[in-house]
Amino acid sequence: MNRQQTKQYRHLWAIIPPWLIIGAVAILVPLFIVMTLENIDRQKGQTTRLLVEKGASLIRSFEAGARTGIGMRWSGFQLQKLLMETAREPDVDYLIVTDTRGTILADSDPTRLGMGYGLDLDLPAIARSETTAWRQVPNEEGADTFEIYRRFAPTSGPFPGFSDPDRPPPPDAAPPGLVIFVGLDMGPILAAQAEDRRNTIWMAVIFLLIGFAGIFLLLLAQGYRATRSSLSRVKAFSDGLVEHMPMGLIAVDGEGTLTVFNRTAEIVFCLQAEAVLGKPMPEILPERCREIFREMAREGRLIEREIDCPVTGSRILPLEVIATPLTEENGSLLGHVFLFRDLTEVRRLTLEIARSRRMASLGSLAAGVAHEIRNPLSSIKGFAAFFRERHGEIPEEREAADVMIKEVERLNRVISQLLEFARPLAMKLQPTSPRAVIRHTLHTVEGQAREKGIAVEADLPPEMGEIPLDADRMSQVLLNLYLNALAAMEGGGALRVALAPGDDGTVRITIADTGAGIRREDLSRVFDPYFTTKPAGTGLGLPIVQKIVEAHGGEVQIASEPGKGTTVTILLPTRPAAPPPSFVPPSPESGEAPPGNR
Repeated sequence: MNRQQTKQYRHLWAIIPPWLIIGAVAILVPLFIVMTLENIDRQKGQTTRLLVEKGASLIRSFEAGARTGIGMRWSGFQLQKLLMETAREPDVDYLIVTDTRGTILADSDPTRLGMGYGLDLDLPAIARSETTAWRQVPNEEGADTFEIYRRFAPTSGPFPGFSDPDRPPPPDAAPPGLVIFVGLDMGPILAAQAEDRRNTIWMAVIFLLIGFAGIFLLLLAQGYRATRSSLSRVKAFSDGLVEHMPMGLIAVDGEGTLTVFNRTAEIVFCLQAEAVLGKPMPEILPERCREIFREMAREGRLIEREIDCPVTGSRILPLEVIATPLTEENGSLLGHVFLFRDLTEVRRLTLEIARSRRMASLGSLAAGVAHEIRNPLSSIKGFAAFFRERHGEIPEEREAADVMIKEVERLNRVISQLLEFARPLAMKLQPTSPRAVIRHTLHTVEGQAREKGIAVEADLPPEMGEIPLDADRMSQVLLNLYLNALAAMEGGGALRVALAPGDDGTVRITIADTGAGIRREDLSRVFDPYFTTKPAGTGLGLPIVQKIVEAHGGEVQIASEPGKGTTVTILLPTRPAAPPPSFVPPSPESGEAPPGNR
């Protein structure tokens, strides 16, 4: 039997209801009792049959001896002696021969000759029958006597010694009928029967006890299997719950040895459970976590707080920590439990919400200010043009008027960008080839790139299909990123644009340059409106880029290293999606490169 079959067999025993076993035993016990009683009756019948056969054998033996004595012309004395000798057999109480009137003609006890015996029986009928009969005769001095009797006829003629010599019977008279009685001592038989009965009863009791013990053991085994099965299920459930719970769980025993280290804890601390279980806690966990354990051991109470915990390298994670001691009912310490949750995403979302609120307020304010400024700008530009025409013959005044007009136009462009940034975007998404949009925008900047000595490289696989895009808005995004890249490579370099399928049904557009890059401290601010590192920049280019991409349901990622260049990645969905909230910068704690502005 293999292991699978053994498990199936044990499972079969585990599902048998115990009441079914008890019912089967309740049916078998009466059957066993009835069989025991029948066995006792059968033994009693066999004993009776043996006694009858023994008595019949004695009668036949005596008849044969008597027949032999008649042939040898024995006298009545010799036949009486033969009867007495035959009665000396073990377990024989007496041998008696009577006539049909009940008179004892021969007896193993000579003193009883001439007395009456068997008067309560139909002796004439017995003398005429060949059937052997038996009865149990009470004995006041000891055990009862088992008596066998039948017709006694060793010869067809008169039997010498048992007839009256003075009155011979007529020649045509029938021989007198004789009846022989054999009394067998039932003491040994009754003792043997009692012993067999006791043995049978004891065997029945033993079997019943064994049966009840078996039932008890089966019930114990059933309870054990049910309990073990329940414990196995509970253990599997608790292990699965601990292993897959979204919070980290660490447990130590009373001696400070790690006993539980679930999967979330492995991810947070970048450790394998197999490598840390069974080791002292101070050798594994960071100092900040050890301080929590020491404080909990010192104060013996639940501790709940937020900490900034350093993990591998210089990575610091914000954690929400709940630590509590484990004690028995008598108050003895079993160990400590350390629950924690990574707050990186929570803090990122909190920052996003706060920034979104600020940006919404700033956008409303900027829209109002832009409308108020644009009208006076038109008047200023008109007066500047008037003065340029009126005093055009004076070079200094004409130059001043030209400068005024250029500054008004620059300020008007800034206000236009501000209004575009503040107002909701009206997207016109249509199935469009991103490859065609990228090629069109690259043709626009190729001339400027050649003037600066910048090589333009494009990796645009032709098998990329169409996705929902607003071609004009996406062209604005790409041109803005190209111009930022060209501005960062004043001494020449390479501009690389790649198109590839992304993960989870997205399309990835990558724009990489070999320019000056972005400082690490500026990466978290590049999507903030009006933040710029350019002397003539407005700080609205990348916020508008982010807004347009998010209106497509996509995402912008920026990675940069000072002196080596910047890589901007745009992820666009292949199917229309609800746009995420605006003004959502990546968190610097998440480990991903946040977007930037140059």
